[in-house]
Amino acid sequence: MVVKVLVVDDSGFFRRRVSEILSTDPNIQVIGTATNGREAIDQAQALRPDVITMDYEMPMMDGITAVRNIMQRCPTAVLMFSSLTHEGARVTLDALDAGAVDFLPKNFEDISRNPEKVKQLLCEKVHSIARSNRRSIGARPFPTPAPAVSVTPPRPATTSSLTRPAPTSTPAPVPAPGAPTSAAAPKRKVYKLVAIGTSTGGPVALQRVLTQLPANFPAPILLIQHMPAAFTKAFAERLDKLCRIAVKEAEDGELLRPGVALLAPGGKQMMVDGRGTIRILPGDDRLNYKPSVDITFGSAAKSYHDKVLAVVLTGMGADGREGARLLKQGGSQVWAQDEASCVIYGMPMAVVKANLADAVYGLDDIARHLTEACL
Repeated sequence: MVVKVLVVDDSGFFRRRVSEILSTDPNIQVIGTATNGREAIDQAQALRPDVITMDYEMPMMDGITAVRNIMQRCPTAVLMFSSLTHEGARVTLDALDAGAVDFLPKNFEDISRNPEKVKQLLCEKVHSIARSNRRSIGARPFPTPAPAVSVTPPRPATTSSLTRPAPTSTPAPVPAPGAPTSAAAPKRKVYKLVAIGTSTGGPVALQRVLTQLPANFPAPILLIQHMPAAFTKAFAERLDKLCRIAVKEAEDGELLRPGVALLAPGGKQMMVDGRGTIRILPGDDRLNYKPSVDITFGSAAKSYHDKVLAVVLTGMGADGREGARLLKQGGSQVWAQDEASCVIYGMPMAVVKANLADAVYGLDDIARHLTEACL
């Protein structure tokens, strides 16, 4: 199937280069271009593209406003271009909130120095989001955080995540090593760690899940999101402001804490040892993903055996499958997001097809089941 693309950018040079790169793929057709957000809305309605590539900074109407309007009028898969800065990360996260599916760094130097690499990456992204789940596009306003099972009031917005007191709930006694586990009754098991891995569509999915967790959520959480190094700190700060639990970018040497979610730094690998100490390692060029869900899941399996509850959310590819296999071999639980609520049903599908999923849940049900399983 030929993917029809609308290219939106106020830079004539960038419109031409993106159009030229996409046109080298026989299965991609550039059906139009637009120079600002208003033109983008009109062209999207008139041409009905499969994918729109969208710049942020444009005259008359910026990219985020255009995305919101497009999602209301004719929901379409949007690929945002963004700068690799803290402000660029913030803007990109706003665009994902508005309904964009994925993003790529906008780097003119890479286009001139590594044209083949840029061509491969851009075309792969366009093909992947063209296959994205239309049911999950355009209907993604974030729910107001709800108390779920807990009645603990939301934390004040001025409270720092680093000084926030630990939850006061007392966990149940840990079962003896080797005790049988039951996939059908996760409430009867005490988890020492929750680990969540995701990729395309993940920023939206993580925000939906984490904002619904109560302040007294008792387990430490590790988050592995495929994301550039410049983006993860801004993403963690964003989640921390929105969530009742604390969220921060993980640092080498820090300890797991109940009710604190640690996000793997972009461009690096995150591991955890048996003492609950986080290890941040340089990204290995031999690995496709930095951070990698498999790496973190694997270290959790080695350190915590059957005391891990892992969740694989929306994403392209199969990262997380082999880590899930190690977790299952140790007796831990693995959940997967269902196809209907995924933007890209790749990573969860890989886990399900390998018969590694103990449960498959819709996105908006995951927080409730996590709370029930861990409280």
